[in-house]
Amino acid sequence: MRVLVTGASGLLGGEVARLLVRQGHTVTTFQRRSTGVHGAADLCGSVTDLDAVHRAVAGAEGVIHLAAKVSFTGRAADFDEVNVEGTRLLLRAARAAGVRDLVCVSSPSVANSGTAIAGLGAEPADPARAHGNYSRSKAEGELLALAADSPEIRVAAVRPHIVWGPGDTQLVERVLERAGRGRLPLLDAGAALIDTTYVDNAASAIVAGLHRMEHIHGRALVVSNGEPRPVGELLAGICAAADVPAPSWTVPGGLARAAGSVVEKAWTWAGRAGEPPMTRFLAEQLSTAHWFDQRETRELLSWTPAVSLDEGLARLAAHYGSYQRPLRGVGWQTGHV
Repeated sequence: MRVLVTGASGLLGGEVARLLVRQGHTVTTFQRRSTGVHGAADLCGSVTDLDAVHRAVAGAEGVIHLAAKVSFTGRAADFDEVNVEGTRLLLRAARAAGVRDLVCVSSPSVANSGTAIAGLGAEPADPARAHGNYSRSKAEGELLALAADSPEIRVAAVRPHIVWGPGDTQLVERVLERAGRGRLPLLDAGAALIDTTYVDNAASAIVAGLHRMEHIHGRALVVSNGEPRPVGELLAGICAAADVPAPSWTVPGGLARAAGSVVEKAWTWAGRAGEPPMTRFLAEQLSTAHWFDQRETRELLSWTPAVSLDEGLARLAAHYGSYQRPLRGVGWQTGHV
């Protein structure tokens, strides 16, 4: 196929593009900066620029849409411009170009109101209940995408849950930075059971979605490793991979959620750049269970994760064994997704 991948400069988007190239597809990547994905044609531009989007989709048979604004804080209008209007423009251009299949890469947070999730599937996206501008705007974008599913263009949403791996600056590097400075607490002793997705598994599931569109179009699927672990154990594993002391002090989850709300609002009001040390959404993610039933996802995609959580941590350790990690950043976030 001739496939367009938007947002391929990120960890997951780059891996998706590389996997498509390895499978023999003709791949074009489209994002704000060059990706360096060998074997792909690289176009620079924004999904908010309709002319640029039309040029990007020209000739494509399939589209995998990963481009998004990802942050815990910021103006609602900035999220809407990329995650909602950018998706709307891409859908319009894809229909006009005769694109056959489009996979919208979304997030489980589109259906999460902050309560524990234990063994659910892909609940409907709900912008009114989603917490934060990122989750709300991604929910609106997903609903737009699924509403476009038709005999002319098949559309599905894939929601990878907490994607991580070597080279990850969204989760791994921020965990290590804060843990290394002794500023990463465990909420409620790190007991909440959560699932995550190793980057190779997330990429292969997304590409499988493109190949299995006949079976999944019009639907949303949550993707994860299917190996829920206590969040404290996961953080300790990431820290051990880079020889950084694991977090050991604990804060009540309710207190962290309340404090996160205050810090988030103050951070935004002050116009500060970067991520605050705590937000309500982050506190919810660290203190409530969130793991998903993967049986339907695996059946519909005809897919299983190839890299276990323990193997992923071993690959992370090998990465840090040959790579000098710079200290950077002040916070951490739970990735795409």
